[in-house]
Parts: sequence; structure tokens; C-alpha cells
Amino acid sequence: MNENTLDVIVVGAGFAGLSASYHLKNYGLTHIVLERGRVGESWRSQRWDSFRFNSTNKLNVLPGMRCRSDENAFSSVVEFVKALEKYVLTNGLPVSENSKVISVEKAGDLFRVMVSLKGLTKEYFSRQVLIASGAANEIKMSPVSENISKGIKQLHAGEYRNAAQLPEGAVLVIGGAQSGCQVAEDLATEGKKVYLSTSCVGRIPRWYRGKDIFDWIIDTKFYDIKAEEVTDPKLFELRPPQVSGTGSGRDSTSLQSLAKKGVIILGKMNSAEGDHINFQPNAAMHVKFADEFSQKIKKMIDDHITRNKLSASAPHYDEADIPDTEASCVSSITSLDLKENNITSIIWSTGFNYDLSYIKLPVFDDDGKLKHTEGVSIVPGLYFLGYPWMRSRKSPILFGILVDVEFITDKLYNHHRQRITAKI
Repeated sequence: MNENTLDVIVVGAGFAGLSASYHLKNYGLTHIVLERGRVGESWRSQRWDSFRFNSTNKLNVLPGMRCRSDENAFSSVVEFVKALEKYVLTNGLPVSENSKVISVEKAGDLFRVMVSLKGLTKEYFSRQVLIASGAANEIKMSPVSENISKGIKQLHAGEYRNAAQLPEGAVLVIGGAQSGCQVAEDLATEGKKVYLSTSCVGRIPRWYRGKDIFDWIIDTKFYDIKAEEVTDPKLFELRPPQVSGTGSGRDSTSLQSLAKKGVIILGKMNSAEGDHINFQPNAAMHVKFADEFSQKIKKMIDDHITRNKLSASAPHYDEADIPDTEASCVSSITSLDLKENNITSIIWSTGFNYDLSYIKLPVFDDDGKLKHTEGVSIVPGLYFLGYPWMRSRKSPILFGILVDVEFITDKLYNHHRQRITAKI
């Protein structure tokens, strides 16, 4: 067993896992990256055809690589997955595809990882384990979906690919965060009549005062706030703000811009039974919240420019970012009869979960949440990457993951060195 014991086992061959593998290889640590499907599986299987990243290419560069395409463009998922595959080949990373982890246990100083591979069970041993499978790899359907008439086609946003897979008729999209707004826009662009059930989500402009919004957000260190610095627990529950990843690269996405494309803006879904769905009368509040969030972000940037005496152009005209103070874009509808309105499909944009039930170790609290400090588990030798607020606000974002990868792989290497030193 000792001859076959690895220094590290990495679970997940996405952006985080492959970035970690690159550093581990440079450190000289023997390891393997276990992936339940193919490289970048979640990106392959849970994104629609027109999906574009909402961060520019220059922010999504893997360690040791250069941005070879237009650095200010927004990559498609196909381009991104190809980049991941090329990264594995170029750097000779030890990835084992179609290797689903079924258990992680620890006996003494060694971890025992059981894997299902081509119908067979294989075991690996390692001194350390890094869980980098992400916080959004399992679709999360609302239990209310069970109440809907069987004649209505229902898909999760992670199962949606394009309008052609839906029957003729209108579509109800439930969920007004990033994915819900993008799916609604995609359907409207394809000529579908779309109803969008919204929620309380902020939004940020795509471009402001001569720069991409993420350039400003990085400059102002908005995403650098540490988890331990947060004084209001509600901040942990806020969903990522809406931001456009399509179009000119200068124009924003908002509920009012979707309405101008024909999307009918509704409040939060309240209940459903058969063909009848009820909504709360709060769509106007959602528009106001999103508008105010954008205004706060722009003020933060303006203050940063003034405080640091920076040269910056005046704001450009961005129709989608103009506040809808009267909430004229929202519909007064609070109840829908699916048959009467010819709604034949529902897309549930209700988020994703992650399944870590294979970890047979005491790393969860009473609510099932991970117990860790900056990604370092209470179980010695077990680490995590890519989870919300793992170290800071940017921990689940690709350019934030890169910072956390360096932090965690340093921990892995130092643990390795201490073991070697102790043996000597």
C-alpha cells in the first residue's frame, strides 16, 4: 500500500482542480485528479448552447498560460472546455476521467478513496485530499415542480440547451438571478413568448467610465472582503449580481431591458397547483433593488476615482442601466393559468447544489455545511476549493479561485515538507 500511496488526491477536473494539479506537479507532489465525467463535466453538461461567461477572457486564464484569444471577449462554454482539455495535455496533468468518487475515509495518517470506474470499484490511498468538485454540480429543483400538471414540460436551467427542445407555446422561467435572466433572454431572442418570475437579486453595469465593470471591481477590492470581516450574515446569502456576458460588451442586462425584448416580468412564485401558478406582487421591489445595487456600485467606483485622483471617461449611455423608478417594466399579473396562456414549458432556474455525501468524515455541521477555516478542514490533510465565501467574496469566481488555489496548494506542499522533515 505504501508504494502506491499518493501525496495528494484531487477530486474534480474543472478550473479549480486543474489549476491545483498544475501547482502540485510543479511542487513535485505525486497526485491524481479524479473526475466523475469528462474534463470540465459540469460546464459541458449544465450550460445552454448560447451560454457566455460574464467575465472577460483575461480573467479566466489558467496558471502558467497566457490569454491567446481576445482578452476582452466573453468565452463560450465550448471554447472554455477546449481550453481545459488542452491545458491537461499541454501540462501532462494526471487526470482520470469517468472516475466517480464514492467514498473518502481516513485511517491513521492515510486517506482511502474509493472510486467507481467503468463499473468496477478501485481504491486509492493518499496522504492528503483536495475536494475541488465545486459548489454547483447538482441541479436543484423546487419541490413545487411536483405540483405542476404532467402535460407541462419542465426542465432545470442546467438541462436547458436551446428553444428547439421545447414544444410550441410560451415559456415560464422561474428564478430571476443570473441564469434565469440569461435563459429568458435566450428564449426571447429565439421568438418565444417568455414570462419571468423574478427574485431579489442585484445587478451591475457591464461597462462603466471607460472600463469593464470587473476591472473596476478588482481595482476597488470589492471582492476582496474576507469571510471573517463580514458583520452582516445576510451578505452570505446574497446571490451573485446579474451582469451581461453577451452583446457589445458595453451594454448591461436588467429586468427593464428584458421587458423591452418582450419578456413579461412577474413577482416571485408563491404557489402552484395543476395549471395554476400564483406570484407575489413584488416584481417592482425586485426592479428597485437591482437598480439601487447598480447605483451603489457606480458610486463606489466614482468615489474610488475621486479618492485616487484617477483619469476616467464620463459614463456612456447605457439604456438598460437607467433606473426604472416607476417599475413600469413589471406586469401586474399575480396568477397565471398555464393552459389559458398557452404556457407549455417551465424552466426552473432555481440554482445548484453540491453533493459531498461521499465524504465519510466529520466535516459537516448540524446544518450540513462544511466546517473549515479558509478551505482547511478540521480533518488534518483534507482541503476544499471553489466554495462560496471559502476565504473571501471572490472564492467561487474563476479569478478568485486562482488566488485560493495558490493558498491551498501551499498548504498541501507545506504539509508534505513537514512530513518529510519529520521522517529525517
